[in-house]
Amino acid sequence: MDMLWSQIAPIPSHALAAMAAVVLGGAQLASAKGTTRHRVLGWIWVGLMTYVSASSFFISELRLWGAFSPIHLLSIWTLFSLVMAVHHVRQGNIRQHKIWMVLLYILALLVTGAFTLWPGRVMHGVVFGV
Repeated sequence: MDMLWSQIAPIPSHALAAMAAVVLGGAQLASAKGTTRHRVLGWIWVGLMTYVSASSFFISELRLWGAFSPIHLLSIWTLFSLVMAVHHVRQGNIRQHKIWMVLLYILALLVTGAFTLWPGRVMHGVVFGV
């Protein structure tokens, strides 16, 4: 973890928020839906995901277009998807809400998280100690 704490801001808080979102999101997907607990934890998850997405714009390890890379396109998609998921649940369209949330969890956290484990990346060093 020392490797993570030695990184410039916002990398440590971005990584911690993403890890919290992975755990909380997994619990959300496995738990009962429509309860007060689900709604409260869901809003916390949306907040974490908003922070993870927004903070990514201040991280530019990979530079393909100026300070940006394809990961930033995913951040834009994530913010859009969060809005869509909240919109659908407020409209009572639970099916679409679920689709957006599951896609967010898989694409924005699990797939992206796997890419952070690529050799040479900070999280690879944190997880594998290399």
